[in-house]
Amino acid sequence: MCARLVVFPSALGWMALIGSGRTLRWLTFGHSSSQAAVASLPRELVRAARPDTWNLPLVRRLRAYASGARDDFRDVDVDAGPRTAFGRRMLRCCRQIPYGRTLTYGQLAARAGSPGAARAVGNCMAGNRIPLVIPCHRVIASDGGLGGYSAVGGLRMKQRLLELEIRQQIRSGQPGRSETSRRS
Repeated sequence: MCARLVVFPSALGWMALIGSGRTLRWLTFGHSSSQAAVASLPRELVRAARPDTWNLPLVRRLRAYASGARDDFRDVDVDAGPRTAFGRRMLRCCRQIPYGRTLTYGQLAARAGSPGAARAVGNCMAGNRIPLVIPCHRVIASDGGLGGYSAVGGLRMKQRLLELEIRQQIRSGQPGRSETSRRS
């Protein structure tokens, strides 16, 4: 199946998607131009992809999310690339973190059956090629700090995403909360 490339502006900067069929394979965002968004993708994927209007419903949802709409994207089919069994579990559990909430790296490791693997969770999140849809921005350090974020804008972008979700939760009358005080 031929891969498709879609590039579009959003309130979070330019986004680029690569997908095929119904499956999202890559997402990048926060770029200052369409050219910067495309340049951030692996060259071999861009060469193999055909520019298209692939998955317009997902494009609309991502734009709406960037503007503050609530969406957890759990129904989006993804291919996160080659992963170990541990990596697949981490990403699957990360997708279950509710909108507007956070978990620590350690809590996510415990939920995925690998207590004590917080550092490995951080490495797995750093390699997430489908941010927002796999919401690695919702994973924070045990001290309440942000930890890291490998998307464009780094920690400023992570903070912006968390604030965007919390504001939407408050507007909808469902204040977000951290799950860091809960037992895993």
